[in-house]
Amino acid sequence: MPYVTTHDKTELFYKDWGSGPAVLFLHGWPLSSDSWDDQAMAVAAAGYRAIAYDRRGFGRSTQSWAGYDYDSLSDDLAAVIEQTGAHDVTLVGFSMGGGEVARYMQRHHGKSVIRAALVSSVVPCMLKSDSNPDGTDAAVFDDMAQAIREDRAAFFSGFFKDFYGVSLISHPVSSELLRWSERIAMQASLKATLACAKSFATTDFRGDLASFQVPTLIIHGTDDKTVPIDASARAAARGIAGAQLIEYEGAPHGLIATAKDRLTQDLLAFLGQAPALPIAAAQPIAPSYELSIGRAAA
Repeated sequence: MPYVTTHDKTELFYKDWGSGPAVLFLHGWPLSSDSWDDQAMAVAAAGYRAIAYDRRGFGRSTQSWAGYDYDSLSDDLAAVIEQTGAHDVTLVGFSMGGGEVARYMQRHHGKSVIRAALVSSVVPCMLKSDSNPDGTDAAVFDDMAQAIREDRAAFFSGFFKDFYGVSLISHPVSSELLRWSERIAMQASLKATLACAKSFATTDFRGDLASFQVPTLIIHGTDDKTVPIDASARAAARGIAGAQLIEYEGAPHGLIATAKDRLTQDLLAFLGQAPALPIAAAQPIAPSYELSIGRAAA
């Protein structure tokens, strides 16, 4: 199996399908690169090179003890781009993966990137504060971390129902897909699961938005209960110059499965657009700083 080796000797498993301009997929928490298979296959079949890797601590990558902050995770992304020889890259980040895209654009100055897409992304800031009133209360993340510590398997059983919008009257995905998602989540280490939950809950990317100087597509469901749209996609669209926001009316968080055909077509349409000259940077919508919460610390 192919692996990239990071500066701290962490090994990151990756898939590399097709040939052509590179499209690099970053998965969400608590899944793995397998969650992108539908879109990656379609992208490769359309004449692109589809690359997807397992975040450290997840899937088939090394379950390292450290490196789950977004600076380190963006350095991992830089290693993937460099060691796969990818260039003229389109970054596509789902959920937590959107944060890696944002921090890479800021920390690594968007090297080799010609487009970016944020799907159900946590960018720019999930945690509620005086300057981010649409965010989520810290107590929600504290309770989540506590539930994971007490019974991770039971937590994921309920979590994925909200993730995919499953209820008594709505069944957008099969029970088999729910169980598959739970199995992928349980492959990750407990350390990585908790540390990444803290990172996506508390990292403020508002200061990173001005670094998006390439065409940027933002896709989000209006009924996303995992990453509510007001504090994420709508705020990101205001902060990223020239960003295109597509809202999926009534859709939940897990668009990679619940709206996979529509998402694939929207991504392919975006990829088909001619690369543009760098876009003038927007002004940051608020200073960037790291926020912290209590029990969610890993």
